[in-house]
Amino acid sequence: MKGDGVLEASSIVDEIKQSKPFPSKSQEAYVALLRTADDSKRFVTQVLEPSGVTLQQYNVLRILRGAGEGGLPTLTVAERMVERTPGVTRLIDRMEKKGWVTRRRCTEDRRRVWCSITEAGLALLENLDAPLEGLDDVIGGVLSERELVDFVRYMDRIRASLNASLN
Repeated sequence: MKGDGVLEASSIVDEIKQSKPFPSKSQEAYVALLRTADDSKRFVTQVLEPSGVTLQQYNVLRILRGAGEGGLPTLTVAERMVERTPGVTRLIDRMEKKGWVTRRRCTEDRRRVWCSITEAGLALLENLDAPLEGLDDVIGGVLSERELVDFVRYMDRIRASLNASLN
């Protein structure tokens, strides 16, 4: 840390010990984004692991908590996940065995399965909320409110461009 409380950051080039410059700033930004995403995952995983929760399970629990008592169809849960996974049914199977979620068939469409968070799932999330607020300190501690707004907007634009390229 510098004297003014600002953390000294190494460049992605230094961090991955790259010997030659990136072919473009876009490629450098992409590698920096991937490395930052990996570091963020590791931070959250360290908080979740002692509770026996994976990052994907935590994501599902948060989605279902936000859905309220009515829950959501399994496919809607899958669509809302931050990290998309083809095995959401198996993921929810494991979570149901742990008592964190329940499932019920839709009466109008038997192919549709609704998922809801249980009291145990809510209690688990409540215990994780405070430790994960540390992420706010990590990110909010180095970026101003204006920079955070800009950062989110930049990520939204990049994601939109990537998604347009995938379709």
